[in-house]
Amino acid sequence: MKTAAVAASSAALAFVASAAPCVAFSASSLKMSTQSGEIGEANTRRAFLTRAAITGAAGVASVTMPLSPALAAEDLPSTGTRAPSFDLPNSRSDGTTSLDSLAKTGKWTVLYFYPGAFTQGCTLEAKAFQRDVEKYQALNTQIVGVSVDPVEKNAAFCSKEGLDFYMLTDAGGIVSKKYGSALSVPGFGTFSNRQTYLIDPRGNLRWVFTDVESRVPRHSAEVLAKLEELIKA
Repeated sequence: MKTAAVAASSAALAFVASAAPCVAFSASSLKMSTQSGEIGEANTRRAFLTRAAITGAAGVASVTMPLSPALAAEDLPSTGTRAPSFDLPNSRSDGTTSLDSLAKTGKWTVLYFYPGAFTQGCTLEAKAFQRDVEKYQALNTQIVGVSVDPVEKNAAFCSKEGLDFYMLTDAGGIVSKKYGSALSVPGFGTFSNRQTYLIDPRGNLRWVFTDVESRVPRHSAEVLAKLEELIKA
């Protein structure tokens, strides 16, 4: 397993803020490796401080919350090896989808983890993938999203946004942890960090995009470029 210092990214904070309007988060930026085919380590593993301005009936309180390594899964699976297995309920209402079933299609898979359906960043990301869906099809590639959202919520999200791909429900973030993409925030639980994994038709993990949150508008274009590179190699 290669290790990346993934510390409570702005994806997590944005999701928490949108889920609880009374809580507004701001975080210091933390340099992370991007497009982690070779996953580097950030300059520090120390927990950094996130300031949460919490507005309640009693007034406004400023809370400083140290984010320990427990808040973010740091271990990412190694590229060039079999991707971590999973078998999760899908939003198509036809049962579950597993790594094996995806590999049996003979296609490449863009497995992307996202914090929560209907949030601004996740909607923008999904729409970008949908915009480019024919380009992915031309590259013999399928797109599958993963979040901790319930099946019904993911299905409603796909329907509302007119998505031609589907989502998987990772209850409790178990699979997200296996992929090094789980974030745990006290009081809010565990959810998926915004990270994308490219899996080849044999089920092997070939590339990992970690710093997706800062690149959402151009992320799909970057994924397509990397897929073309890997397919030609």
